[in-house]
Amino acid sequence: MSTALAIAGVTAVLRDRLNDGLVNHNVAGLIGNAVTVSVRAPDRVVPADGAESSQLNLFLYRVAPNAAWRNAGLPAHDPDGRHRVGNPPLALDLNYLLSAYSGGDLHAEILLGYAMQLLHEFPVLTREMIRAALTPSPDVGVLLPPALRALSDCGLADQLEILRITPLTIDTEEVSRLWSATQSSFRPSAAYQVSVVLIEATRSTRAPLPVLTRGERDPVSGRERGVVVTPDLVPPLPALEAVLPAAGQPAARLGEAVTLQGHHLDGSAREVLLASERFAVAETLPASGASESGRMVFSIPASRAADFPVGVYEARARLVRAGEPRPRDSNRLGFTLAPDITNLPQTVARNPAGDALVTITFTPELRAGQRATLIVGQRELAPQTYTAPTATLDFVIDNAETGAHLVRLRVDGIDSPIIDHSVVPPRFLDLRLTIT
Repeated sequence: MSTALAIAGVTAVLRDRLNDGLVNHNVAGLIGNAVTVSVRAPDRVVPADGAESSQLNLFLYRVAPNAAWRNAGLPAHDPDGRHRVGNPPLALDLNYLLSAYSGGDLHAEILLGYAMQLLHEFPVLTREMIRAALTPSPDVGVLLPPALRALSDCGLADQLEILRITPLTIDTEEVSRLWSATQSSFRPSAAYQVSVVLIEATRSTRAPLPVLTRGERDPVSGRERGVVVTPDLVPPLPALEAVLPAAGQPAARLGEAVTLQGHHLDGSAREVLLASERFAVAETLPASGASESGRMVFSIPASRAADFPVGVYEARARLVRAGEPRPRDSNRLGFTLAPDITNLPQTVARNPAGDALVTITFTPELRAGQRATLIVGQRELAPQTYTAPTATLDFVIDNAETGAHLVRLRVDGIDSPIIDHSVVPPRFLDLRLTIT
């Protein structure tokens, strides 16, 4: 594949081909003037003094995705979004406008005729042509501008597809719009398309290992088992259907049991893989309790609060099924880890101005980049200045109302639990701040 320099490389190769063709046909001797090939926009070809020299101009006026290659897709990442797994190429078609300029009679027609004949006889840019045009010989390499020297590494000669030159038919309306857009006077011209340029990123990707076997081998036939069809709506593989925090809470807390509900979760070496893309967390925790097909229980130890900030996590079960030598992974389900206030209930007194200062301690600690607020009753308060990470925040309640108020800590939109769902009807937890 080519690099991002491939577009400039195609233009440089075409210019080199046109230059060689004009020299080989002695066009300069035929018209009695020196002939050059430029690659400027049409409004920049003729100098400001109006002296028009004999030249061909190659102008890249349109770059479009290739219709055949665009189905290759876009660069792909794994489900975590952290690793690139594919680098499909950027496939482009390049449209050029070849124009002839000259101040002499019939010179422009002669130049355009030779140029069109050359592109007709050589409709393919071979790999040898590209290397010869983009790889300068040692004796002239130091004289080339840096931009031209860089084109030797564009990879154009080694891309999968060969570059083909195809004449384009453009009607008078399109010609009129094109020359009007460039704010220049019309010149004898011909349009061509060069296809296809394949530009691929050089970022590293992750590729799966080759398949060793397709199941067990039959001792009689010697054939591998291959794909096995199970006539059941429930696949015979570990699968998660729900993540259930303790006591019916909507979010998990440190030290509390979390139940993974599903099927085919029984086996040995049972463990839970937790991941958080935002905080780059990838941890493995052991499952607790007896092996059951429909559930797996785990908890995040309070002693590891520093490793698990408040946020959204993905949970995945891993286990070794009976009779199988290797572990299997289940699908992934998301859940939230909520903050937990550890110093409520408490009582604070107002100062003479009627304000109250309350200090809240919680777990896990607040990380840099996280936003925390305290909701006292129905009032949401921002914390005083702090330095992250921290497990303590100070809040000032101006014009504080006396009495007992329910309190919630909100971190990145995730509230600390305040309702006891284990009883019917549910009731508020005793997380109250009494202001006197």
